[in-house]
Amino acid sequence: MNRCLLTVLFSSIVALTSHSQNNPMEISLYPDNHIPGNLPGPNEETSESGGGILRISKIRIPTLRIYPAPPDKANGAAVIICPGGGYSIVAIDHEGYKVAEKFNEMGVTAFVLKYRIPNKKNQEDPAIAPLQDAQQAMLTVRSNAKKWHVDPARIGIMGFSAGGHLASTAGTHFERSLIDNPENISLRPDFMMLLYPVISADLAITHSGSFKNLLGADPTQAQLDLYSNEKQVTAHTPPAFLVHASDDKGVNPDNSIVFYQALLKNKVPAELHLYQNGGHGFGLHNPTTKDEWIERCRNWLQANGWLNKR
Repeated sequence: MNRCLLTVLFSSIVALTSHSQNNPMEISLYPDNHIPGNLPGPNEETSESGGGILRISKIRIPTLRIYPAPPDKANGAAVIICPGGGYSIVAIDHEGYKVAEKFNEMGVTAFVLKYRIPNKKNQEDPAIAPLQDAQQAMLTVRSNAKKWHVDPARIGIMGFSAGGHLASTAGTHFERSLIDNPENISLRPDFMMLLYPVISADLAITHSGSFKNLLGADPTQAQLDLYSNEKQVTAHTPPAFLVHASDDKGVNPDNSIVFYQALLKNKVPAELHLYQNGGHGFGLHNPTTKDEWIERCRNWLQANGWLNKR
């Protein structure tokens, strides 16, 4: 009888643990949904799937989905993931949820950010809304580091395409807080991972659609310079890992190259991987090569000590 009871209890614990790992928790990004700069209006968020990609549009209420690292693998590192979508949609599964699961395999706790889509109907200042959300995500994770078994000194940010622009903005604009931060908690990511990122407003290499969606149809030169993140790199910018394909027709690979060069100029540790082929938006797997960039990323994280248990 006792053995049977113990078996039932053990099975229940295993089932609860499995449920927790396979069903990550999604939380509101801002307490009580007090979202800075949001204008009154209905929530018109929509989602659609096509070509194996789940796209969410018209986001006005940002969330953070938490993927805790398995207890037997957890090493204390964490990453906030910003999926791409040209600042018009968020490819939440393709460049978010699936990537988070890969980081869990490394022992890294992952957080997928569903950030606001810039829209003058929804926000007072659409240009800063995504960055506010990225800063709030960093503040939330760092503030709850103990609760989520995360090392507050090993929290990175990752982004794909326009999400790479957001991640690189968070990594270069952290000294100016755009959110309520009364305890002055650091908003600086400890490292960045940028996949085929939009970086520059330089007309020769820019992804004009992303900048138009972020800044509007007629941005000033000062705005374009401010959000050309290769121009914002300093010696305090976090180390970065970059991946791009040379034949990317969506976002010119020079975006990664100019950012890498700016990092080197400022003596910031950086690693750049340029694949011969792959195009744009390949997510976890570049179909043109047997090489897996996520393994190169793991090696980079390991080499810099971010995957070491402490």
